[in-house]
Amino acid sequence: MDSPSNSPPNPNKALNVDSNQSRSLPYFLQSVQLKYVKLGNYYRMSNLLNLCLVPLLIAALLVHASKMIFEDFHRLYLHLQYNLVLVLASFLFLVFGSTVYLMARPRPIYLVDYACYLPPSHLKIRFCKFMEHLRLTGDFNESSLEFQEKILQRSGLGEETYIPESMHYIPIRRSMTAAREEAEQVMFGALDNLFANIHINIKDIGILVVNCSLFNPTPSLSSMIVSKYKLRGNIQSFNLGGMGCSAGVIAIDLARDLLRVHSNTYAIVVSTENMTQNGYFGNKKSMLITNCLFRVGCSVVLLSNKSSDKQRAKYKLLQIVRTHCGADDKAFKCVYQEQDDDGKTGVSLSKDLLAVAGGALKSNITTLGPLVLPLSEQLHFFLTLIRRKLLNAKIKPYIPNFKLAFHHICIHAGGRAVIDELEKNLKLTREHVEPSRMTLHRFGNTSSSSIWYELAYIEAKMKVSKDDRIWQIAFGSGFKCNSAVWQALRNVKPSPKNPWEDSIDRYPVTTVN
Repeated sequence: MDSPSNSPPNPNKALNVDSNQSRSLPYFLQSVQLKYVKLGNYYRMSNLLNLCLVPLLIAALLVHASKMIFEDFHRLYLHLQYNLVLVLASFLFLVFGSTVYLMARPRPIYLVDYACYLPPSHLKIRFCKFMEHLRLTGDFNESSLEFQEKILQRSGLGEETYIPESMHYIPIRRSMTAAREEAEQVMFGALDNLFANIHINIKDIGILVVNCSLFNPTPSLSSMIVSKYKLRGNIQSFNLGGMGCSAGVIAIDLARDLLRVHSNTYAIVVSTENMTQNGYFGNKKSMLITNCLFRVGCSVVLLSNKSSDKQRAKYKLLQIVRTHCGADDKAFKCVYQEQDDDGKTGVSLSKDLLAVAGGALKSNITTLGPLVLPLSEQLHFFLTLIRRKLLNAKIKPYIPNFKLAFHHICIHAGGRAVIDELEKNLKLTREHVEPSRMTLHRFGNTSSSSIWYELAYIEAKMKVSKDDRIWQIAFGSGFKCNSAVWQALRNVKPSPKNPWEDSIDRYPVTTVN
């Protein structure tokens, strides 16, 4: 008996038709259809295992992949769960630190604009007319007149400085009314110039600081300004007196501190001096010098802490360094208001003034240097100090090259001797001291406002470029040396009614040594 065969059916055999047997056409077609059905069932049964295993394999792979993904997410969840406190603590610390930094960061202070008072031409005083007035008062002996004339010729002042209206009279008007008139004329004149150049709402001025050393009436000078311009009732108003020629920088410092506390406001700083009641009409020579140096002047500065004012502001305040040497008796009395033996009041200047000023300057620049000097200069200064103090090396103290830190320097125009001393000690060029010398020549010693007449000179000469640094340095009774550092925010052009606009073409001039 033949065993069954596992080989596939032979299609040729299936299609073989006996030639001797007669078949109809429908039967033939049915046989062909049956042949393909059998063939398909054969192949289906032969690959049944493969057809079943492929879906199972795919399903197994999907399950495995899902399990791995689930395990990864589970591990991630556990990791985050175990470190949730750390993550939250880090986030809160970041938020807190950013908040503290933004709140504690000093507000930038911008100098929007400033103005200096230019007295009318009829207040100019020539040397010969000034000396004639002194003679006509009858208060001075011949020796005092000769001394004042000598000081005047060597002072560095020119023939176009100004004295107040009251001192053009004979006898000189020294009343309280005349002194108030002088104060109103210079302060309101400078403020009117500023408000004409910068359009702001008067009610937006939240801080007012006025400094005048020798004239302090009641109501105060700051109250006179509030009354004149109808400033708002809650304005922070301050009146500084008796602080000498460096009080302008002190007033800026006070305004800066207030602007850091009171947000989104303006500060006005007014710096002036009053001559009407403060001339000396005696014969003590140490008290006669001020008659020859001091002249009429006033400056008004508009400061802002508004970020929107950065675009129109001229300068940004970088540093203020104040040095007070009042603990030393010699320094305290080198500029001293007192009465002479005849009971006449005046300001006495000691012969130690230049030495005291040099010591105060040294202390001031020692503090200022690390804030503004390049690293190379700081290192040189530090190494020299170590050699002198620790190794007892007999070498001169190193004076840093401040010309590397500043593009322009405004030295208080207190007198020719003061400017000469700083030019020598700081090794400055003639160009650096030109603004101070020319301000002294054109306007005289205008006390605390002189540094602003000097900056106005630099602007009138079109020398202030973007990012330039300006150093203002002033000396005052007490004894004090104060510095302010500004950075130009753009190429600065002189504002309208610049005090030099009628004379800048004639400067610089050669001064008498």
